[in-house]
Amino acid sequence: MRKQLRLNKQRTSRKFRVSNAVKRYSTRARLCVFRSSRHISAQVIDDLAGKTLASASTYEKDFRSSNKNGGNVEAASIVGKLVAERALAAGVTSVAFDRKGYKYHGRVRALADAARDAGLDIGAKSDAE
Repeated sequence: MRKQLRLNKQRTSRKFRVSNAVKRYSTRARLCVFRSSRHISAQVIDDLAGKTLASASTYEKDFRSSNKNGGNVEAASIVGKLVAERALAAGVTSVAFDRKGYKYHGRVRALADAARDAGLDIGAKSDAE
């Protein structure tokens, strides 16, 4: 129980640190990620206008019909590619990556790399965390 409380506190601290830094220091649109154990979703948000410009998720019917599992790295990379294509179609070329409290590892990293490879400017790839 103590370990879980400690991990929750760490994630909450990380969440505020990352999200506030992204909102405070960037005038770009925000690529926001939500990750659960079975699904992953991403949306490009313009904070100045208060609008969602593009989104993609493993909840979508098209995704579920072609892929069985939405909670793995392969699914995250497909979602990253989709959200990047939709953002570029909406006229957004550069975004700030808001990973909330999630570590830049696994599915979150796969989503970011796929969006970057599809042409969305998130920033340079980093090998270290």
